[in-house]
This record gives sequence, structure tokens and C-alpha cells, in this order.
Amino acid sequence: MKTIVVTGGAGFIGTNFVYYLLSKTKDYRLVVFDKLTYAGNLYSLRDALRAKRVVFVKGDIAEPRNVRALFLRHQPALVFNFAAESHVDRSIEGAGDFVRTNLTGTFQMLEGARAFYNQLKPEDRRQFRFLHVSTDEVYGSLGKTGAFSENTSYAPNSPYAATKAGADHLVRAYHETYGLPTLITNCSNNYGPFQFPEKLIPLMVLNALEGKALPVYGDGKNVRDWLYVEDHCSAIWRVMNKGRIGEKYNIGGNTERNNLQVLQTLCRQLERFRPAAKNPAILKLGLKNYGQLVKFVKDRPGHDRRYAINSTKIKKELGWKPKYNFDSGMEKTVQWYLSRVDWCEKVQSGKYHRERLGLISRRSK
Repeated sequence: MKTIVVTGGAGFIGTNFVYYLLSKTKDYRLVVFDKLTYAGNLYSLRDALRAKRVVFVKGDIAEPRNVRALFLRHQPALVFNFAAESHVDRSIEGAGDFVRTNLTGTFQMLEGARAFYNQLKPEDRRQFRFLHVSTDEVYGSLGKTGAFSENTSYAPNSPYAATKAGADHLVRAYHETYGLPTLITNCSNNYGPFQFPEKLIPLMVLNALEGKALPVYGDGKNVRDWLYVEDHCSAIWRVMNKGRIGEKYNIGGNTERNNLQVLQTLCRQLERFRPAAKNPAILKLGLKNYGQLVKFVKDRPGHDRRYAINSTKIKKELGWKPKYNFDSGMEKTVQWYLSRVDWCEKVQSGKYHRERLGLISRRSK
């Protein structure tokens, strides 16, 4: 059996990707490599780890010894680098962890991959691939029109985006300088199962169920292109198998929504599956619907106004397109969180209390 390494495989997208691979492949051994920070949890992988071909390795991509041991022991044919600090608000409060994981960590993974690749036999070299998973936030902010293409100049506006941009440049440089067979994907906002509740959609679902405020930054008109995580997983697998070495591919859901529109859709789905009229927390407040919980709050510092992805390249070259639209993706997402309250409680326990993060004044006190 050939081996696939998935770094950050206990995080949101990584976990979904592990389950995707289990459902789509039979001839690969999967090695999940994760530091298990607050956003990574083995509880998410409990079903996957029952499979004999799935192995978990606890480790830090920023630690050279961890990375060398990973390559030496497991001899991967394919590497998917999901490992990252990803929450913009946390990067505003403190950028150090983002520099260490996103930038230094990617560098160490590339160094480990290069050393491993150089000692492979020619036939194994032809099969080896290193795919780095990145974000559309590296491109900065758009105006009312236009979309990010693979040729858009980088202009990151948050510490998170800046560290991901630096990592992208390193990956490209290792291909151009050392001939390492790399690929880069830049995706739009993901949503779906197993997303840590600091992110917008799971945070709003849980707050709504408990009758807590649904905080909206600024005027709520910040626009993102929303991508259901299963679609993202299928695109990444397609890029790994059919993408051109040294290239990058933008992955988007083709579903632009501002934050208010996201909340409106979410509230509609909650009304379908958990009506406010039957929710004691809502009734106690004397409210009639979930939408009445919306509360506008001070905007995030440096909040990008709009992102939009042009996915023409991956559609034309690789024949990929998203399966889910925003309504169908949100339906599956809301149903998942409603049925997995145990998961939500488990992953937050002792780590996060759904407080607001990312206000500069909090850090300066």
C-alpha cells in the first residue's frame, strides 16, 4: 500500500479530507499528522481511526525532528499540507503562532519533503507529490466587481493571510529552485461538519439554539464566496491526481453571500429543523424567530470587504465543479450540528467559550 500523509488531519478541512479519502480510495494507507492544538481533536477522527489503514501521529510541522521522523518512517507517496493556524481574529490578537505554524512549519515540511524526495528511486520520484492547501485571503480585498484568479497579485491584509501568502511563495520557490513536485490550491470560505465553533456558521448555530446574540461585524455586508467542505475535498483530490506540477488552482463555490445573507439562510434552515416557536431558549426571551437575535457589533480591524474566486482554471483543465449550492450545503451543515451537539461540547471543553476574539484593544491591555 502506498502512503498518503495528511498534516493538520485532525482539524476542520483535514478531518473531512480523511473521511473523503476513506470513502473514495482503497489502496492507500493514511497517516494523519497533527499537533492537536485547540482546533484539532481526535474525537473528530474516532470513526476514521477504526480503519486499519489509518494511523495517527502526533507532531508539530514546525519541529524539524518531527518532520524528519514522519518522512523517514512513513515514506509517503503523496503529502497534503493542511496544517495551519487559520482564524483571522486569533491572528490579530497574536501573530506568533501563525508565523510559527503557517510559515516556519511549511518551510520545515518542504525541507523534509526535499530531503526525502532526493533519496527516492526515479520511479518513486515520478509518483511523489506535495500539495499545499492555502486560502483566497492571500489576495487581499476586492471591490464590488471582479474575482481572484491564479494570476492575481498577493496583497494580504491580516497576519493570518500574510503567513499563508509567505508559505505559498515558499512552496513555489521549492519547485522552481529544487524541482520539488509541488501543487498549491487557494480556496474560498469553507463550511460544513467538524468546523471549530469559533468560525461564523457553527458559532451562529450554537448561539441561536441557546438564545444568545448572533454578532455581526460592522454593517454585515462583507462578502465571501462560500464553499462546502466536501466540494473542497473533491477538488483537492482532483488537483493532486490531475493537476500540472508547479501550478496553483483556485477553488471556489461560486456562491457569493454577505454575512447578513449567510445568517438569513442559517435562520431559515434552523426554523425548518428546530423551530424557534418550540425552542425554550427563544421563548424565554419573548422572541418569535432566530433573526431577532442578530446584533451588530464593532467591526474587525482590517476586515476585507469582499472575496470572490474565479475557478475557471480548475474547471477547464481538470473538469471539476462544486456539487453543492449554498442552500443545499447549509441544509447539510445545520442538520449535522443539530445532530452532533456532543461533538460541539467535546471540542470546546476547556478551550473556548464562544467569546469574541480579535479586538486589538484586548491585546493592548
